[in-house]
Amino acid sequence: MIRWVALAAAGLGLLTAAAGCAATPARTTAATGPATTATGRPSPASPSGGRSGSPGTSATPGTSGTAAARRLPPFSATASGPLKPSDVPYTWHHGCPVPPRDLRALHVSYIGFDGAAHMGEIIVNASVLRKVIEVFKMLYRARFHIRRMEPVDVFHGSDPKSMAADNTSGFNCRYAVAAGPPAWSMHAYGLAIDVNTVQNPYVESDGRVVPRAGRAYLDRSDIRPGMAYPGGVLVRAFRSIGWGWGGDWTGSPDYQHFSSNGR
Repeated sequence: MIRWVALAAAGLGLLTAAAGCAATPARTTAATGPATTATGRPSPASPSGGRSGSPGTSATPGTSGTAAARRLPPFSATASGPLKPSDVPYTWHHGCPVPPRDLRALHVSYIGFDGAAHMGEIIVNASVLRKVIEVFKMLYRARFHIRRMEPVDVFHGSDPKSMAADNTSGFNCRYAVAAGPPAWSMHAYGLAIDVNTVQNPYVESDGRVVPRAGRAYLDRSDIRPGMAYPGGVLVRAFRSIGWGWGGDWTGSPDYQHFSSNGR
């Protein structure tokens, strides 16, 4: 049996229902928010699809964006799962620390760099689903800008490609980028989220900036849309659920990275 979970914007109560496997796709979403494709992902042709503007830019919404902000639809969050291996073909493999059944695909509202509402998809561990929804609800209400939000499977599991696309993402079964013996990244558990990877780059200990477009944002005192900074809404939203921020790391800050244990 396949369960779908609809999470209302006004209150985060869970409504569960069961449907026959033969009649329901593996990843079913409730009919809330913009139109989606058969896979549950936002339709590229829809004005509320998963992207908003070109990567690497930091345009501030103009008059049309301001008008759109005044007409924002209610926040929407819909989760589907448990997932199957076929739902995460590039980001999961045998030997990963969590099975696909522990993961959920969250379809959630966000505000793009165009000032309009969009629907994105992010995959996280089922155990943190409610907390993650709280974060994105806070960001939506604060009109925090997010460039795009798609599973890393869209990039065939490539973290560098996802980062270069300024993509906000969660689950990806990979090792942490760190010195020493290989260790699973918190992304491999679905317990970490990277937000606006260009505006919030990872600065390695040797000074290399990932992604390269993130060099334009190395001056963290020059606060622009989509950036994470101490006291800002992005950092506060994740701290409100007890998550740590990679921007606090010394030597190699990871400004995009938030995780349940701060690693």
